[in-house]
Amino acid sequence: MNEPRIRFDDGAAYERMMGTWSRIAGAAFLDWLAPPPDRRWLDVGCGNGAFTELVTERCAPSSVDGIDPSDGQLAYARTRPAARIARFDRGDAMALPFDDGAFDVVASALVIHFIPDPARGVAEMARVAAPGGTVAAYTWDMPGGGFPLDGMQQEMRALGATLPRPPSDAASRSDALRDLWQHTGFESIDQREIVVHRTFDDFDDLWTTSRKASIVASALAAMSPADIAALEARMRERMPADARGRITCSARANAIRGRVPNR
Repeated sequence: MNEPRIRFDDGAAYERMMGTWSRIAGAAFLDWLAPPPDRRWLDVGCGNGAFTELVTERCAPSSVDGIDPSDGQLAYARTRPAARIARFDRGDAMALPFDDGAFDVVASALVIHFIPDPARGVAEMARVAAPGGTVAAYTWDMPGGGFPLDGMQQEMRALGATLPRPPSDAASRSDALRDLWQHTGFESIDQREIVVHRTFDDFDDLWTTSRKASIVASALAAMSPADIAALEARMRERMPADARGRITCSARANAIRGRVPNR
């Protein structure tokens, strides 16, 4: 039996859950990357533009392009203030529609594990990066339990739900990322772990926001009302609130960067 496919077609729904997490992790990623200003950027798998907007706000780029296969996500991205600077186009990470050496910084935020052939995707990122340019990525540690919704997914599976998995989730491991960067031939490869936290106002805020995430929404729709009630009870027990009723969640991502050799 085939697992259901993960689809990201609703930019607003993505923003409520994963867009916020993307910006939290993306800020730490950009602090670590510390790129100089006035660089040509490409955001591979830009989705609804959450990370692209961080680049425009924090990195003083000379230009920014975002590429993604989802028209719905791109439509949302084009409503962001970043669209005054960034250009968003439909495209495939494994066949980037750009000339060789077109960018100084090529970045991928929370995307590597969604590329069916990660090696091909990273090779394309290297191709469109200029000699001496940077190719970098961060992605949730899916096998290691670093995904923000990992706890909820565990409870859903315990109740018999069938959840979609990214096509290449093993590629999000730290060692797998290093292998990809080394195989592609980057120089000065460096890695770090990014641990981030997000606080929800109360359990209802967490529950409502999490239920709308694309990666669990279809499975939730197939669950019975009794199982959803059981899931809510399990999550309340799993995620205790502080004295003010707030709930803080954590997530962990693996980040990597490398330099394109001078050709």
